[in-house]
Amino acid sequence: MTTEHLTPRTYGNYRKPRTAGLRGLSLGATLLLLAGLVAVVLASLISLWAALGLALTLAVVTAALGVKDRHDRTLMQRGAIRLAWWRTTSSGGHLYRSGPMGRSGYGTCRLPGLAAESTLTEARDGYGRPFAVITIPATGHHTVVISCDADGAALVDDHQVDTWVAHYGQWLSALGAEPNLVAASVTVETAPDSGVRLQQEIAANSVADAPALATEMLQEVLAAYPAGSARIATRIALTYSGAARPGIPRRSADEMALHIGTRLPGLTAGLSLTSAGTAVPMTATELAEAVRVAYDPTVATLVEEAQATGGTGLTWNEAGPMAAQEAWDHYRHDGAFSVTWAMTEAPQGEVFSNVLTALVQPHRDIARKRVTLLYRPHTRAEGARVVQQDYKNALFSAQQSQIGKAREDAEVTAARRTTEEQAQGHGVIRFGLLITATVSTAAELPRAAAAVDNLAPAARIAVRPVYGSQAAAFAAALPLGVVLPLHTAVPQTVRDAM
Repeated sequence: MTTEHLTPRTYGNYRKPRTAGLRGLSLGATLLLLAGLVAVVLASLISLWAALGLALTLAVVTAALGVKDRHDRTLMQRGAIRLAWWRTTSSGGHLYRSGPMGRSGYGTCRLPGLAAESTLTEARDGYGRPFAVITIPATGHHTVVISCDADGAALVDDHQVDTWVAHYGQWLSALGAEPNLVAASVTVETAPDSGVRLQQEIAANSVADAPALATEMLQEVLAAYPAGSARIATRIALTYSGAARPGIPRRSADEMALHIGTRLPGLTAGLSLTSAGTAVPMTATELAEAVRVAYDPTVATLVEEAQATGGTGLTWNEAGPMAAQEAWDHYRHDGAFSVTWAMTEAPQGEVFSNVLTALVQPHRDIARKRVTLLYRPHTRAEGARVVQQDYKNALFSAQQSQIGKAREDAEVTAARRTTEEQAQGHGVIRFGLLITATVSTAAELPRAAAAVDNLAPAARIAVRPVYGSQAAAFAAALPLGVVLPLHTAVPQTVRDAM
């Protein structure tokens, strides 16, 4: 008899596209440097002092574009963020007031910031299920949110987990061929369990003549179980574009709802093989209630009680906060304080399938935690072009390098492996990650920050607070269909991966 030794399956080869510039500079910075050098040579023919001054200016600009911190941010980018924050605070853009005392919305509590102009409608998919559609007019995007009841990996064989991961990879790869889909996000939210659902379950299954011992035991369970328990919600947002294209006019919300409704049955069926559990689209009321609780966690118990009693629920005009105030490093919304971090470096090397387990699990120092994976899939043609260009840039950088040759060779090997996998039919997708920690008081923010600082290295990722843009990052971490790169003044580099 022979015993087969199976090694755990690992994952990796997450790549950030390399630039085609000199010594790590971007292509634009390289062209600016070359043009500056030509200008210095021409200025030296006229005046030596003018050439010297131009050379010093060029050196300062090159340093601002080339010197990066550990999060790959240049001095120019950090200065631009500071300037944008100063303009925001000077104009009062960091303050938001709604309701009867608000200056807009006629007494409503609409969402602040990037989602202020969003609207919510409801339609039915091919199975006759109602689903909500969030429309953002500024970008022409329409988003549908799917609620999942994830099975979890506890007491599950490694082979089954690998199968789930493989099906999830196939599902993500298929998004590149999904008509008009521009982005997707997966949000895992953990929050304290109020015990309302347990109370309703016990009340619905109790009888008047139950034994006294059983009744007393259930009352003890009802009093003790909610303490320290957590509720985990998983939501997947799919964002489609209805913007006008050459030869295709702009689509209305009703037209996009019809298009999305025909696609939803297949998308939810595909999720059933990824351990997502029962995947059903969220209705307008459910989505409005989820967003309302995110902005004001104090109403979570009231919302659950209303759901249990069959209340009419909230509308989209009531989903936003009454007041919000953005600070440089945190965001205050109604009776809560939040900090959002963004991933700046994907897991390096090979990782296991449970690399994010500790990050998404409930944490005792964070009242409510939201981990959101943001995806922007490439089409087949775009993916082939991106990986080929990345391979050429890696070769160019390796040819420039005189030291550290081993690392450059490894980059070339990884880029070539990516091109081979893409040629075999694998998908290419850009992704990012946001972590939002919400607490009740400002005094709890340092503990929440320390918790995230400990969880990020365990997940093999590097994160940094989204300084100066906490309100926008908070909205992007919610399943609202906010695609951040389309709302920024300066394009941001996003990660590509197989």
